[in-house]
Amino acid sequence: MIIQTVRSTIRKYSLFRPGDRVIVAVSGGPDSLALLYCLRSLSEDLRLDLRVAHFDHGLRKGSHREPVFVRKIAEQMGLPFYAGGGDVIKLRGGKGSLEEAARLARLDFLRGLAKKLKACRVALGHNMDDQAETVLMRILRGSGLAGLSGMSALKELGGCVFVRPLMEVKRLEIERYLRDLNLRPFRDPSNSDESFLRNKLRRKLIPLLAKEYNPRVKEILNSLAENVSCDYDYILSRARIVAGDNRAAPLKALSLLRMHPSLRRMVIRLRIGALQGSTRRITSKHMEEIEDMLFNRPSGSVVDLPKGYFVEKRGASLYFRRPRRERQ
Repeated sequence: MIIQTVRSTIRKYSLFRPGDRVIVAVSGGPDSLALLYCLRSLSEDLRLDLRVAHFDHGLRKGSHREPVFVRKIAEQMGLPFYAGGGDVIKLRGGKGSLEEAARLARLDFLRGLAKKLKACRVALGHNMDDQAETVLMRILRGSGLAGLSGMSALKELGGCVFVRPLMEVKRLEIERYLRDLNLRPFRDPSNSDESFLRNKLRRKLIPLLAKEYNPRVKEILNSLAENVSCDYDYILSRARIVAGDNRAAPLKALSLLRMHPSLRRMVIRLRIGALQGSTRRITSKHMEEIEDMLFNRPSGSVVDLPKGYFVEKRGASLYFRRPRRERQ
């Protein structure tokens, strides 16, 4: 039963504490709708103060019906409802993918709402299938440990704690749960568009792997993410100690050369993350270039990073630089 699985996940990852005010992000789709009903069923026992939030990206015809649908359900449950929206195409500004722009706009809304309501947690509806797709997608892109860790059940982003109580629930179980409740969620037609890599993996590659190689491929990919995440967290904790508190200081080349490669790369990633605010677009190629500069290139060498940031070798140190326009 899905409720027991969600309860187990909450306990396993300590997702909530008694008395927590929790914003449940509900798009109106199957996953978020199931999330809302699960948490509503558990809220009295877990002593959760639930609030419902919906963000309209305005990307689909008729999307204005979705907040009305979610509001009605929230009112039936006696829960406060908050709606937000934005022109994602305008916010994108012609840069990056539309999918990424929509994700960032939604997260900004949820973070702002959590701060306004003094909410302890924001609950998202990602499930076991989403995790499998994420990990497989990152394998194909050549991700390192951070990418292969997949999505965390609990993660702090920009001062806001996001939790994923459905992480150990399969999509088929969610669909069965909704049928049992006689609920008809909204269906996003873009989920069938195979021009998006995630959709192509979901509809073609994962079924092929399950049929021809391992019927438990989704469970295997989830297990991989959990195991890698455990190792990654340990290396990250060591790297933070080595890197120290002054993230703006240059890194001494000799110290880096003496480190284990895994620790060295993590320290470098920490410095890039402190500089850019994220390492989301840092690839294995960037890391290889930085290490090659460290080992083989002369003083004055530079490795360019996304958005105009760069790493410069000066003497026996590596300097992490902001775009020149920001320093003028």
